[in-house]
Amino acid sequence: MFDHLKLLRCFSFTASRDWLFRQSFANAGLRSVTTDLSHGNSIASTAMHCWIPKSPNRSKPNLLLVHGFGANAMWQYGEHLRAFTGRFNVYVPDLLFFGLSSTSEPNRSESFQARCLMRLMEAHGVQRMNIVGISYGGFVGYSLAAQFPEKVEKLVLCCAGVCLEEKDMEDGLFKVPNLEEATGILIPQTPEKLKELIRFSFVKPIKGVPSFFLWDFIDVMCTEFVEEKRDLIKSILKDRRLSDRPRIKQKSLIIWGEEDQIFPLELGYRLKR
Repeated sequence: MFDHLKLLRCFSFTASRDWLFRQSFANAGLRSVTTDLSHGNSIASTAMHCWIPKSPNRSKPNLLLVHGFGANAMWQYGEHLRAFTGRFNVYVPDLLFFGLSSTSEPNRSESFQARCLMRLMEAHGVQRMNIVGISYGGFVGYSLAAQFPEKVEKLVLCCAGVCLEEKDMEDGLFKVPNLEEATGILIPQTPEKLKELIRFSFVKPIKGVPSFFLWDFIDVMCTEFVEEKRDLIKSILKDRRLSDRPRIKQKSLIIWGEEDQIFPLELGYRLKR
C-alpha cells in the first residue's frame, strides 16, 4: 500500500528545517544528550533531552532556555542561540512531551516539569543557573525559581501568563471562549487550526501558506503526545488562583508583546504587581 506520509517526509520542508537547526546547534558548540531520570529516585520512566555545551567553561554563568508550546526547543531558540553562547554555558532542554522528552508519570503540572528540569541540570553538574522562559516555559521557569531559590540567580519571563486564574476564562480575558477551543488551537491537528494559531501568535501573520506546508508541519511537529499536551494545558488552568502563587525574590525581567492574543498584556502587569 502506498504510504503518502512516508513520501511527504521525504520532501518535508519542516523535517529539513529541523535538520538544519540540529546542525546549527552543533556548530554553536552544543551536543544532543538524552538523560534517564528514572534511576535511583522517585521519578519513574522519565527521560529528558537537552542540548548541552560540548565543553562547559567554568568561568561563564549557566543559562537555561525553556521553550513554550508549539514545537521543540530548537525551533524556539534556533535563531537566537548564538546571541547567548559567547557569554554563557547554554542549556536548551525539551520539556516533557516535546521533542525527545517524555515520562510515564501522570503528573502534568508545571511544578513537576520544573523538578524534572532541576534533576536534569544536576545530572549535568549545573548547581546555579539563570533562566529564560517563553510562554509555557515561563510557567516552568517561575516554578523553578520558587522551588529552588538557592539555585536560580536571575529569571527572564517572556509572555508567560503565570498569574492567570481559572475564572479568567469565564470572565472573557482570552480571545477563545473555552479551554477546549484553546487546546484545539495550541495543538493544531488541521490546517485550519494551525492558521488560527498563526493568527494568534503573530502581529502580522503570514498569509496564503499552502495547505501542503501546513499539513507537513502538523505531521512532523504536532502528532506526538497530543493527549498529554492537552493535559498540560488543562493542568495550567485547573483550580488556579493568584493567591496561591508563591512570590519569588530573584532579580527578574518581564518581556511582553503589547498585542499578545494568547496571554493578554494585563497578565504581564498582574505578574509585575
